[in-house]
Amino acid sequence: MRTRGWLGHPPATDDEARQRILESAHRSILDRGGRTTIAHVATDLGLSRATVYRYYPSTAALLQAAAAEGTKDFMQQLGDKLHGYDDLAEAAVEGVAFIVARVPTDPYLQLLYDEPSHTLLRTVTSDTTRTIARALLLERTAVDWTQTPLSMTMLDELVEWIQRVVQSFLSDPGTPERTNDELRAYLQRWLAPSIHKWVRTPALTDSEPT
Repeated sequence: MRTRGWLGHPPATDDEARQRILESAHRSILDRGGRTTIAHVATDLGLSRATVYRYYPSTAALLQAAAAEGTKDFMQQLGDKLHGYDDLAEAAVEGVAFIVARVPTDPYLQLLYDEPSHTLLRTVTSDTTRTIARALLLERTAVDWTQTPLSMTMLDELVEWIQRVVQSFLSDPGTPERTNDELRAYLQRWLAPSIHKWVRTPALTDSEPT
């Protein structure tokens, strides 16, 4: 670990260095949003960009790490929001509406919009994000999975579909943009009935989620 820079207080370990870089990224995100770059963080810490690149190979990698850390509270709130929903379609509608409503007011979720390469927006449908979303449905809702016997393969496809709905609304909210109540009503008309029909089709229920 190199000790030049760091405003005269070099970190003791690589882990501490990464954490301090992340803390600087958090400060920059609150100020600049997705316009944050490696150069901003390097200047803030009195480092060369090469030093920051040693810990995070690209601006996108740094923003992704900061977003993962910064969205922990949001994920907890989303889980709390879904708690008590015993209908899978209703949980999906509420989840989509909650996420779409929160993005404009949350600096870390706003990275999905602001980050110039849109690498973070593409992570909305990544395998890691899909795993988290599936866990939210399985563990945080009150859905009785013995009465909603989707196979794991079909559940994964449903999660991907829900994520793509979210991605679509994040990319293009529509004109005029719907209010949150209007979005919920729209999703109730189109998303919820599709999920209800799908989960009640015997051909799609070859095994239960575990």
